[in-house]
Amino acid sequence: MKIVKTKVYEGKNIYSYKKCIRIDVNLEGYNETPSKDIEDFNINLVNMIPELRTHRCGIDEDEGFIKRLKEGTYLAHICEHIIIAIQNKLGIDTSYGKAREIIDDDYYIVFQYMYPKVGIETAKLAVDIINALIEKEPINYEERIKLLEKFLSEEEIGPSTRAICDAANSIGLPVLKLGEGNFYQIGYGKQGRIIEASIGSNTSCIAVDISCDKLLTKELLSLQSIPVAKGCKVFNILNILKEADDIGYPVVLKPQYGNQGKGVILNIKNKKELLEAYSKLIEKYNDLILEKYCEGKDYRVCVVNNKVVAASLRIPPFVIGNGIDNVLNLIKRLNENPLRGEDHEKPLTKIKIDDELIKFIKEQGYEIESVLNKDKVLYLRRNANLSTGGEAIDCTDIICDENKEICIRAAKALGLDICGIDICSKDISIPLKGNGVVMEVNSAPGLRMHIYPSKGKSRDVGKEVINMLYNNDPKNIPIIAITGTNGKTTTTRVISHTFSKMGYIVGMTSTDGIYINGQCIDDGDDTGVESAKSILLNKDVDIAVLETARGGIIKKGLAYDEADVAIITNITEDHLGIDNINTMEDLCYVKSLVAEAVKENGYAVINADDKWSRKVIDRIKANKIYFSKDKNNDLILQEINNGGIVVYLEDEKIIVNNKGRIYNICNIKDVPITLNGALEFNIENILGICGALVGIGVDYCMIRNGIESYKLNTRENLGRFNCYDVNGINVILDYGHNIEGYKAVLSCVKNINNGKVCGVIGIPGDRSDEMAKSIGELSSRFLDKIIIKEDREKRGRASGEMAKVILEGIKTSLKKVDVEVILDEVEAFKKALSVSKQGDTVIVFFEEIKPLINVIEEINLRNNEEKHLKFGFN
Repeated sequence: MKIVKTKVYEGKNIYSYKKCIRIDVNLEGYNETPSKDIEDFNINLVNMIPELRTHRCGIDEDEGFIKRLKEGTYLAHICEHIIIAIQNKLGIDTSYGKAREIIDDDYYIVFQYMYPKVGIETAKLAVDIINALIEKEPINYEERIKLLEKFLSEEEIGPSTRAICDAANSIGLPVLKLGEGNFYQIGYGKQGRIIEASIGSNTSCIAVDISCDKLLTKELLSLQSIPVAKGCKVFNILNILKEADDIGYPVVLKPQYGNQGKGVILNIKNKKELLEAYSKLIEKYNDLILEKYCEGKDYRVCVVNNKVVAASLRIPPFVIGNGIDNVLNLIKRLNENPLRGEDHEKPLTKIKIDDELIKFIKEQGYEIESVLNKDKVLYLRRNANLSTGGEAIDCTDIICDENKEICIRAAKALGLDICGIDICSKDISIPLKGNGVVMEVNSAPGLRMHIYPSKGKSRDVGKEVINMLYNNDPKNIPIIAITGTNGKTTTTRVISHTFSKMGYIVGMTSTDGIYINGQCIDDGDDTGVESAKSILLNKDVDIAVLETARGGIIKKGLAYDEADVAIITNITEDHLGIDNINTMEDLCYVKSLVAEAVKENGYAVINADDKWSRKVIDRIKANKIYFSKDKNNDLILQEINNGGIVVYLEDEKIIVNNKGRIYNICNIKDVPITLNGALEFNIENILGICGALVGIGVDYCMIRNGIESYKLNTRENLGRFNCYDVNGINVILDYGHNIEGYKAVLSCVKNINNGKVCGVIGIPGDRSDEMAKSIGELSSRFLDKIIIKEDREKRGRASGEMAKVILEGIKTSLKKVDVEVILDEVEAFKKALSVSKQGDTVIVFFEEIKPLINVIEEINLRNNEEKHLKFGFN
């Protein structure tokens, strides 16, 4: 077995609502060989990975997967289960997976993941295990697991960050990971808030820098009459000895700039110990401070938005003797606790055996090999930092009001909106003055001691941070997602236009670019994940309107978590035979994801006149709004009876029935993009647009204002039935690229045209031969002259190949029509103009509109110049 291709889905996708990875594998001749026929494969596999015994594999009984193995199952399926089992062994809670045949030896395997690098490396290990078992070659499974654990420790989200992200998710705010570091954005657009660990988007960089300078922090706190330990900066041996005498032993020596208790040496009792400590630290740190050692307990108080939200007593790591094990084994046993991790990824940290630990237990009269008497408590470190193995006991309910006030003043003194105040005190329930001191103020404080205390109540500090970030009004920007086959771009544009008229800054993605507040920031087909992310991450955006195409959904899934409103304009034959989408049922399955990924209280807007759109209704859990050109459509009538929301056409008026109340939006002839009601396809688009705007809560007057003020021109609706006058010839440029698009446009042209119609036709090369022939036959029924052109981008076709197929379709028509082949789109357009007369119509189904507009502008410019010369102007 070998991995051929890997694809990572970061959000909802066509396989699952969960994050998934797809690997394409080649079974190298084993596609019809069940594992039971491979010698010793099953028994060696289960011995290596006993976690597989817990897999039911769709059988409602214990060891269901083992039963499958005995019956005989295949390698791709086994690989899927190995991947899930290994991730579970690493402590990653995943369960979803599936394996399917592509063709012959080629399969794809999809599996849920939490961390992409770990997921991909786990898949590689699973494949290597299968190959090793087949070839009966050794594989260092335990070493590979250790390597995965290392990757996991680097990639795993820390408990502080997770607490904030979980709090966001619990109230419906989505979370996006930014880059490879520890940055996350909560919410989208203008409501986006970026965090890094427990640093918020409004946390002052200056305040953070001040908190990192322990000496400056001490000075600022002292100026605010906050009790601090007496101390100063030291520069050399003579200076440090003198200052120690002035301060009085015992003292503390520590770096001026540091964190997590690194480099802090406590309870230095005399000159000898001080010189030893100085010699040790001066090798690593340039700036050192000396301060009075204070007796007392180690407390951490968490302040968020000038409010004490949690307090903990920190206890140094310790072991308790049993009269049998030595200190080393007691520590190892302590580290086996699944709550302890290598760093900050778990609630507690493993205790590392280093020189400092060994020295400290020696000072207490013990060695690392010493066997402790039963119930003997031996502390392993002087400090109680969780990063060095300490534990915490919640004290939030006992900290006195005076101490709360001191902590709040300390946070304000430094300008920190989120911080951890370190206090040394005999009892935090007693006022601090005369009873203890503030040792440090920490920006980016660890939250895990408050969330996972060893004893006491867990404090939801993440929720407090979220409330602060959103001024106690957490909310997200609205998202409207549009999919379908035809009309997506027009629908996206009109909705965006309507919100812009209301004064909102709209972020829009479409087939012709990314737009922020009407300004194009990227020109191109922007209907995929990366384009949507550019909107979701933009801090100016009030509302996101996202055209979401089939290709983007298949390649990377959805960029957002859930939309407020989703629209399916229609589902017609297009792109079949691409990306394993071979049937209309396949296409419906892909498109329906957009309507499925809608908030519980949101709306999916569905075209009740469209056969295939109706087939996805059962997949949609959200509320539904149906639209139809026929008031008597069965779904419209059914929804009216059920007290729902529908939009329909009645006596040329757009009507909304909202739970029994009737609203007349406007006459369809007053909507410019319907061309006085002649453009049937745009009537459908407008009905869907109204449904979406009603679903999102726009006032009916504003809906009318939006749809009546949107023009059918190049500036506002580029490439969608744009009309021009060229020497009396009616020119129509449209991006029709499938059979339904051609049918809609050609039927409208017939209704509004009096002269002959010349069509420049062609479709993208990745469309099927059947579609090409159908378009040829259809065009011959509506057009008087046809010029066949081809797209510049052939999409796998040879030059002239697609034109030949279209020509075959034209020849099947009963109507004889003048046909010419000019492959270059611009030259074909010029030829169409040259053979047409005043009153005739030329329609071009284009690939690139700008070169065609240039031709029109050149002709009009030349005509104006000729007029000037004729009348003697210069």
